[in-house]
Amino acid sequence: MKKSIKLLTLSTVVILATSVSLCAVDLTKAYDMPDASKMIEKDLLKEPTKFTLPKSCKLDDLESIARGKFFFHNLNGKKAKGKAPKGVKKFVEKNGKKKPKQFGNCVACHNIEGAKGGGNIGPDLSNYKKLFLDTKARDAQFIYQKIADARIDNPNTHMTINLTTKLFSESEICDLTAYVMSEKK
Repeated sequence: MKKSIKLLTLSTVVILATSVSLCAVDLTKAYDMPDASKMIEKDLLKEPTKFTLPKSCKLDDLESIARGKFFFHNLNGKKAKGKAPKGVKKFVEKNGKKKPKQFGNCVACHNIEGAKGGGNIGPDLSNYKKLFLDTKARDAQFIYQKIADARIDNPNTHMTINLTTKLFSESEICDLTAYVMSEKK
């Protein structure tokens, strides 16, 4: 009996080993494999870029501040909270298809007055005007550059690269700058 069990076990192992070797056929030629180097090249970020605050930025304009607030507190048009302010579209047309507009969702990492669930990964922007602008420690150019491409003075930042990657336009970064600089009530 023991001998027959050993034989049965040995034959089972041989059958399994044969099955596994038959299944281990190289299938890499059975489908197209993309050139990963071209994919990686497309995803690489451009070098950090220095930007200058455009003279056209209206930093005290209430509509600009409202747009900046909307960008700051929302991720995308599909899930955007509340009605979009004048000049903001929740959806954009791309390649003939309507897609949600990507907003900043700055509140995921930063806290600011009136934030619901403000993050603590990035610097707290509460009372920014009082702490930095009124004391002349920072100015609009500093804020604009940080939002546009923060890698200029911090190559290890995890902040999104907004203008270099064209996630935002110059005017949208002006709106965000206006919001951060504004006095919140």
